[in-house]
Amino acid sequence: MKWTGRCGQCQAWGTMAEAGGAGSSRTSAVLTSQVARPITQVDTRRSRSHPTGVGEFDRVLGGGLVADAVVLLAGEPGIGKSTLLLDVAARAAREGQRVLYISGEESSAQVASRAARIGALVPGLLLAAETDLGAVLGQIDAVRPQLLVVDSVQTIASAQVDGSPGNVSQVREVAAALVERSKAGGFATMLVGHVTKDGGIAGPRVLEHIVDVVLHFEGERDSPLRLVRAVKNRFGPTDEVGCFDLDEAGIIELPDPSGRFLSRRDIQAPGTSVCVALEGRRALVAEVQALVVPSRSASLRYTTAGVDPSRTAMVMAVLERHGGIAVRERDCYVSTVGGLRLTEPAADLSIAVALAGSLADVPVTPGQICLGEVGLAGDVRRVPDIERRLNEAVRLGFTSAIIPAGSLPPERVPQRLQARTVACVAEAVESALGMSGHDRGRGKPAPLREVPRR
Repeated sequence: MKWTGRCGQCQAWGTMAEAGGAGSSRTSAVLTSQVARPITQVDTRRSRSHPTGVGEFDRVLGGGLVADAVVLLAGEPGIGKSTLLLDVAARAAREGQRVLYISGEESSAQVASRAARIGALVPGLLLAAETDLGAVLGQIDAVRPQLLVVDSVQTIASAQVDGSPGNVSQVREVAAALVERSKAGGFATMLVGHVTKDGGIAGPRVLEHIVDVVLHFEGERDSPLRLVRAVKNRFGPTDEVGCFDLDEAGIIELPDPSGRFLSRRDIQAPGTSVCVALEGRRALVAEVQALVVPSRSASLRYTTAGVDPSRTAMVMAVLERHGGIAVRERDCYVSTVGGLRLTEPAADLSIAVALAGSLADVPVTPGQICLGEVGLAGDVRRVPDIERRLNEAVRLGFTSAIIPAGSLPPERVPQRLQARTVACVAEAVESALGMSGHDRGRGKPAPLREVPRR
C-alpha cells in the first residue's frame, strides 16, 4: 500500500484509507430482545381484521382494519378522503375505541364543522391540529389510541430533517416514524396522501412500500360517484372496489350501484347500448351512449367521456373498415351514464353498437346487452368472467345478450337469458340492430327482426 498524504477532492491531509481496511465501518451484531421461534407458535390473532362499520370500505380492506395495520388513502384534492376517514373514525369511536384524529391541513374548528355536517360528533373522537412530528408523537403517547388518523402525511414535518413539509426527506421520515409507532403500539393507522398531477402518490416511492395497504380514492368532480380501489393490500385482495356517493350529508356507501349507471329502461333511444363491466370482483351493468351527427366544420370532432379515447378511436376505425359504417366522416360523441369510467376492452362491442345505432337511427333490442373485445381485424374476442357478467345482467332483468363465439357452452348460459354468439363486428351490429349489410353501408335504418324469447 502506498501512502497518500492529501485527498484530491477535499484537499485534506491524512484522510485517505484503504477500502475494506481498518478505516471502514461494519455493523456488529447486537443482542436481540426476542429470539426467533417456530412459525407455528406465532400468535396470529393480532392480524385478524375488525369491521369499521362502512361495508364498502371493509370490502376493499378485506374485511376490516387489522390492529397494527397502516393504511394509506390517496386521492385528488376535494375528492372526499377526509370525509370518508372522519366517518370511519366516528364509527370506531361510537364502538368505544379511543380514536385520535390529527389534522395537518385544517384547524380543529374546520374539522369539527365537517363532523357536525356528516353526523360524526362523538365524544370518543379526539381531535388535534398539529404539523410537527414531535407534537404528533406526543399526542399519541398521551392518548394511546386504538385508531389513529393523520390528515395528511405530506403536511407533517420533523424538526430533525431539513426541508419543508411534503418533500421527499420529510415524507420518508414522518411515514417511517408513524409506521414504527403504530407497530410498537399495536394500533391501526390511516394516513391521507396527496397525489401528483399525473395521478401518482406524492412523495418517495418508499412510502407505498412501508405501509400495509394502499388505497386510491377516485371520482369525477362533476359526478357524485366515488370509487375506492385497493392497489396494495397485505391482508386481503387487491381486485376489490368500493362504491360511494358523495353529497351534502357526507359519504354514502352503494352496496348495489349497477342501477345508477343506466338511463330509463322504458325508453329505447338510438345510440345506446348496455355492457357489463368488471370493477375488481364486482360486475357493474353500464350504459354507453353515442351521438353521430354531420360535421359543421372543416375539422371533425371526436369527444369522449367515461371511455378510453384511444380504444374508442380504434373501434371507430374498425367499424369503418370491417363493418362498412362510415362513422369517422361525422362528429362523434361517446359517453357513459352515471360517471362510471369504462377502461376494459369488454366495452368495445357496446361502443361499436352504440355508434352504429346512432348513425342508422335504430335502437337496440329491448333488454339486450353486448359484450366483447373488438380486434383490429374486425373480430370479436372473448372477455374474462363472462358468466359472472351474464348473471348480473339477468339479475337486473336483461333477457338477451350478444357475446363472442366460444365464450360459454350452452348449458352454462343463464336460463332466463338468450345468448347470441357473433364472430365479427359486422355480424354483431347486424344482430343487435337488425341491419343488413346494405343498410349498414348507407347508414339507413332497417326494420328490427323479432327476437325469440324463452
